[in-house]
Amino acid sequence: MVVNASPDIGQQLRATSALWPRASRHSPITTVILTSAEIDHVAGLLSLRERHAFEIVALAPVRAAIADNPMFQPLSAGWMTAEADLPIRASACELTLFCVPGKVPLFLEGSDSAIERDTGETGGLAVSGPDASLVYIPGCAALSDQVCHCAERADIVLFDGTLFDDEEMRRAGLGEKTGRRMGHMPMTGHGGSLEWLASLPARRKIYTHINNSNPVLVAGSPERSRVENAGVEIAFDGMEIAL
Repeated sequence: MVVNASPDIGQQLRATSALWPRASRHSPITTVILTSAEIDHVAGLLSLRERHAFEIVALAPVRAAIADNPMFQPLSAGWMTAEADLPIRASACELTLFCVPGKVPLFLEGSDSAIERDTGETGGLAVSGPDASLVYIPGCAALSDQVCHCAERADIVLFDGTLFDDEEMRRAGLGEKTGRRMGHMPMTGHGGSLEWLASLPARRKIYTHINNSNPVLVAGSPERSRVENAGVEIAFDGMEIAL
């Protein structure tokens, strides 16, 4: 099972021996779960089109955004439209997709730039394993009761760490949008996620989905130290979490 299919999925597969083919023209990937239809979550699906059948699981708005796009028609994939908050069995784990405040994918925005939509365009994934539970929320525009409820019950929380502050992209000359306008809470500043994340009872809190402009990626930086001193980790390639 793979959660989201980023553009570099080929590199990720090569680095993860558990996902290597076990026979000619075979892949152990049977399911791809999508938490949104943003390009950085679905572009990697095109690298999985080698006539190997697999299933895509997503909330209805995410399925509609992809299924209606002819670019994805060559996929040898079936679809399972998940109902928000209803568990799905997968091997030894129980998986549940839930709605998270967000927005439609950038390529579908047009005149619809509304953020903090809570109708399934953006989702989180709750995973209940044999020994621990995990919540994965790579994109979040605001804290809803549902987001807080799911995070408060989890042993491990992976949360949207896209930007350190809301004006980061503008200040670096990388775009005109703030983090919130892109559908991402900043770590710091008014209404930032760091203080909330640090207060959760989870034994591990981890920032993921970190933009390359975010200074927390620099070991030893003041921003990195601020996050780590709050008891929150920074995800890295190859990180393994046992459930």
